[in-house]
Amino acid sequence: MSSGASSDASSLANPRELDLGLPVSYLAEGRTVASWLFTTDHKRIAILYALSITFFFFVGGAAATLVRLELFTPQGDLVGADTYNKLFSLHGIVMVWFFLIPSIPTTMGNFLLPLMIGARDLAFPKLNLISWYLNMAGGLLTLAAVLAGGIDTGWTFYVPYSTVFSNTFVTLAVLGVFVSGFSTIATGVNFIATVHYLRAPGMTWFRLPLFVWSMYTTSLIFVLATPVLALTLLLVIAERTFDLPIFDPARGGDPILFQHLFWFYSHPAVYIMILPAMGVISEVITCYARRRIFGYSFMVYALVAIAVIGFFTWGHHMFTSGMSPLAALVFSFLSFIVAVPSAIKVFNWTATLYRGQIGFESPMLYALGFLGLFTMGGLTGLFLASVPIDVHVQDTYFVVAHFHYIMVGASVSAYFAGLHFWWPKVTGRMYPESWARFAAILMFFGFNLTFFPQFIAGYLGMPRRYHVYPPEFQVWNVLSSSGAAVLAVAYLMPLGYLTWSLFFGSRAVNDPWNASGLEWRTTSPPPRQNFFGHPQVIARPYDYHPEASPPAEDRRISEQGALT
Repeated sequence: MSSGASSDASSLANPRELDLGLPVSYLAEGRTVASWLFTTDHKRIAILYALSITFFFFVGGAAATLVRLELFTPQGDLVGADTYNKLFSLHGIVMVWFFLIPSIPTTMGNFLLPLMIGARDLAFPKLNLISWYLNMAGGLLTLAAVLAGGIDTGWTFYVPYSTVFSNTFVTLAVLGVFVSGFSTIATGVNFIATVHYLRAPGMTWFRLPLFVWSMYTTSLIFVLATPVLALTLLLVIAERTFDLPIFDPARGGDPILFQHLFWFYSHPAVYIMILPAMGVISEVITCYARRRIFGYSFMVYALVAIAVIGFFTWGHHMFTSGMSPLAALVFSFLSFIVAVPSAIKVFNWTATLYRGQIGFESPMLYALGFLGLFTMGGLTGLFLASVPIDVHVQDTYFVVAHFHYIMVGASVSAYFAGLHFWWPKVTGRMYPESWARFAAILMFFGFNLTFFPQFIAGYLGMPRRYHVYPPEFQVWNVLSSSGAAVLAVAYLMPLGYLTWSLFFGSRAVNDPWNASGLEWRTTSPPPRQNFFGHPQVIARPYDYHPEASPPAEDRRISEQGALT
């Protein structure tokens, strides 16, 4: 088999299982609400996460819609200043902490990691379920703060405003993020233990799919960085609740200390969002190019390098905070260095496409959109790594645009690429391919129309977080708000046709894309135990064709899921 799986990992259900009347699909294990809320099946927990992050995505998106409507005109004629502050804070807090960070690891990571390494479940199934409840508890605490009156500090909770001056429900929101942090730590521990101890026979470290490597490196960041954030937020709660002078400069506290602690986590958190996306893109591109990933070893080392170097670049968020010129020079240098492994990955993806038999199915269109958006975000990141340019554009819409190109444009494109790629495996259904292709193209167009004008407005001096602005910036905001409307349609479309496919989509075959990997060597959807046998890996990953030879003609799938 191209996946390197032996015949023990049969792609067909065991006839004896069918004769005994045992459930073939994990979806048939129980249809009651309780069977879902108390499940320990990693696949069902992934579905629970997918439902919860989709809910939070639309909550955060609704707040962003109101922000863009407000910015359509220079005057504050839709909402007042206080409401505007609460809207962009709600958008940032919900989207960063409850969608972007958990999005790919908790959904695709939960569902696919055991399947990709030939395991029957994660190492700690009950801990996996607890992590979802912790995530939901944190999200509901944060939404309770919104319903109680809102938060106006932004998603960064900067002190001393968040500790001394803000009279909104900061403590409740911070507590929600604090609780959700334990969810990410639990997920990270689970993934690390699973990769170390539950790999199938023959699944050596350098036979792991790149998606598994991305989950592993992300989990290391989860475990090493999240406790720093948790303790930092705990200090904010302590200062607000017990009036401790931790960050208050008027009483000897140090507000810059908060920035150091916060960004020591939050810059690695950027890679929590982008490393899983890189893993997804690696799987999609190699499948639709019908070629082994170019430079597999270098791709692995690049993932590890990004995770490690990311811990040493937090200071570039603080160039205007008064740090010494020497410290600024060191952080600037390290920020340029971390771009090297990211560039390696882009070059290797491009080289994988070279001479490939490229198919433009919807997952590939989303992946190509990722390449464009991630490259744009990475190049503008080099601008921000340069101290004089960063000083000029600090706290302007240039930073907003850069952040969104990486965190939203690239990460969400990868999320949709993976969602469409593995949808037949998760649900056993095919979706309407023509609609999916249209949504992918519309998303790329809408995103660039939304955020590229913000680079120009920011460079010209428009500050972020202002709901009233000089009239000369209106044209850029009109373009941006118009693009946001297009982007909203592109985000809503998959919700419609993917839901439709659950009821009316054609049945998917076990391997609809003719892909490699153990997850495609089982049924669609998989059984509760993942495999009707014991997988054994006997070859390298992505073994689509012999080395140094062009890819042969291959099969493709129509919208109905039939081989063509």
